[in-house]
Formats: sequence, C-alpha cells, structure tokens
Amino acid sequence: MLKIREAIVVEGRYDRNTLSQLVDAVILETRGFGIFKDGEQLALLRRLAEQRGLIILTDSDGAGFVIRNYLKGAIPPERVKHAYIPDRPGKERRKRAPGKEGKLGVEGMSPQVLEEALRRAGATFVEEPTGGADDPSPPLTKGDLFAAGLSGGPGSAQRRAALLRRLDLPQHMSANALLEVLNALYTRREALALLQETGEEEA
Repeated sequence: MLKIREAIVVEGRYDRNTLSQLVDAVILETRGFGIFKDGEQLALLRRLAEQRGLIILTDSDGAGFVIRNYLKGAIPPERVKHAYIPDRPGKERRKRAPGKEGKLGVEGMSPQVLEEALRRAGATFVEEPTGGADDPSPPLTKGDLFAAGLSGGPGSAQRRAALLRRLDLPQHMSANALLEVLNALYTRREALALLQETGEEEA
C-alpha cells in the first residue's frame, strides 16, 4: 500500500474503490459533474488542498477534462497536482458497453499505471514509520467516533450532523468519510478535542 500525503480527487465511487486498493490517502469524489453544484464539497476540496495539497485524477475522456479544468479554476493552482492516465481503448468489466469515447477510465487502469500516473504528477510518498519517539500520533479511529457518540449508537447521526455543521463540512458525509477528513485536517489531539467539545455542547 502506497501512503500519499496529498488528498486525491476522482470522479466516482468505482474510481475510488480501485484507487483505494493501491494507495493509503484521502480520496474524494466529484460524483461526476455533481461537483459543479456542490459548494460544500468544493469548499472541502479547497481546505484539503490548503492543508495537504490535492491531486486531480480524472478520466482521460472529454468529461474528465471538463471536471479537471473546473477544479483547476476553482482551487489555487500552487496547491494542485495533476495526474493523467493514458488513453486506453476498452470498457470496464461492470459495464455492458464502453463509454462514449470508448476509453477506459481510472477504474479500468492497472495498479502499475495508476502508480506511474501519481509519481509523474509529483505525489508525495510518505515512508511508513519505523517506530520510536518521533512517530506521529496514531490516527483517530472508528472506536473514537463511537466513544464520542458519533457512530453506531442512538442519536449518533444527529450528533455527527451537528459536528459537520460546526466544521463546515458536507452534510451527506458518512462516519467513515468524516473519520478520513478529520485525520487529514487535524492531529489526533485536535480531533479528540473537537469531539469532546461537540459532546459537551450536545449535553
């Protein structure tokens, strides 16, 4: 598993599923052209770009470039890296017919091709910690969210919604997505403090 510092933005969940088998990184979706009308998701992409840097990895067809160019104009260019997949004819296994331009998308690329695209884009590959006092604190876990009443219990969805509003994050985010973003934007200590504050406000 390749650990990458930057957040990576792809078009859809099948792209995300494919990429998540190769990289350990924050991966977000535009939901195709949905990003054009989703100000909350765009604001989140800007925050992650500022905090960690952003890699745009869209399909190589015309629609992919429309989305890429939109994001290129909406996010400070110095915080964005561009990963490009090659033009490869074909169709993904789950599809009955190839796409409009007959090209494979991100989900149809091999791990080797995706890794090469990320390396060419200048992705920051993070070495796994080897142990010792200088190791970063462990990430927040699903157990931490459960302990804070934000996952898996009565009223957890409402408490999670309150935290999302407070942090100005998209309201449709799942507990897993929230966990990923909290670990991307905050240290463990900062994130735990936010969870505690939210619990006290709810009380």
